[in-house]
Amino acid sequence: MVSKNTICLWYDGTALEAANFYAKTFPDSTVGAVHRAPGDYPSGTRGDVLTVEFTVMGIPCLGLNGGPAFPHTQAFSFQVATDDQAETDRLWNAILDNGGEASACGWCKDRWGLSWQITPRALTAAVTDPDPAAAKRAFDAMMTMGKIDIAAIEAARRG
Repeated sequence: MVSKNTICLWYDGTALEAANFYAKTFPDSTVGAVHRAPGDYPSGTRGDVLTVEFTVMGIPCLGLNGGPAFPHTQAFSFQVATDDQAETDRLWNAILDNGGEASACGWCKDRWGLSWQITPRALTAAVTDPDPAAAKRAFDAMMTMGKIDIAAIEAARRG
């Protein structure tokens, strides 16, 4: 790895599968080196995939197959800024169609338990509108959504 700071994500034997999905789904994402365990360890044996170097939208990550002890939580998430409804739909649906689950306000969880915020730039602009009433209308609309509907957010912003 070239980066001095890398996000390490813990998986239960599925780091390579997850990395391949991220590389296929998100732009500027790749799978790099796959490192196999040089000996047996509590959650695997010699030769098993131990770590996977990958990037998610240019962010360096290391997938560690550490076993079932530490599942992902919503305390960590990737926030993806999308440019339009088509991109929002594509990424949201890719995660859900691959065994993920929907949550509220643009959040979803992939099949490995990792949380994602699929956040249209239009939503960010709307909830940070300098007009507090417009921002609140957009925020209130967002609070009723799973996947973000940009047209509905923009309509709420306008009043």
